[in-house]
Amino acid sequence: MTADLAETFTSTVNSAFVSVIDFIPRLVSGLIVLLLGLIIASFLKQILLELFKLIKLDGVLKRYGVPESAEGISWASILAELAKWFVIILFLVPAVDAWGLGRFVDVLNGLIMYLPNVFVAVLLLLVGFVIARLVNDLLLASIHGVSRDVAKTIATVGRWSVMVFVVLVVLNQLGIASDLIRILFAGFVAMLALAGGLAFGLGGRDAAKEVLNKLIKKT
Repeated sequence: MTADLAETFTSTVNSAFVSVIDFIPRLVSGLIVLLLGLIIASFLKQILLELFKLIKLDGVLKRYGVPESAEGISWASILAELAKWFVIILFLVPAVDAWGLGRFVDVLNGLIMYLPNVFVAVLLLLVGFVIARLVNDLLLASIHGVSRDVAKTIATVGRWSVMVFVVLVVLNQLGIASDLIRILFAGFVAMLALAGGLAFGLGGRDAAKEVLNKLIKKT
């Protein structure tokens, strides 16, 4: 019986030793791939930060009224960090696969598929802030014949209309309640069309009449 226990113990130790020896090359190869990914990701982040600094991204966004992110972190840093982690996860997949962690590979593949959506959503949000500010300034500069307060109100409505539209697009890009977002988007567009029609029908008749009279006189 003692001999059987010794044989069992020896067999178990040998199997464990063989498993460890077999795993070491896969562990080393996975670490090398991960290390390479970390280096490339850090390098990419620095390139993006320098590029954003060159085009003065934060200054441009601030000029167009884009609010600062939480805790004073610049938008350039957020975009560069997102790109960095995308590359890290991209290299982490083969590393984890080499280590035999198949379930984690599926999770990481899901993140790889989702992270570009986050990056695009942030870009859309920033572009939306800029367009909303341009719409605001354009309306203020083009509206005549009304009081300054009325012009500001119209410009504010225009700016927030753009922002609501952009937020709906961003939420749809992130896949958050896509069906509900589509319904809200359709309702929002219909509301704008109705509001525009009513505004022109009720308040724009005189202006339209004046334009038509001028055209008739020129002819």
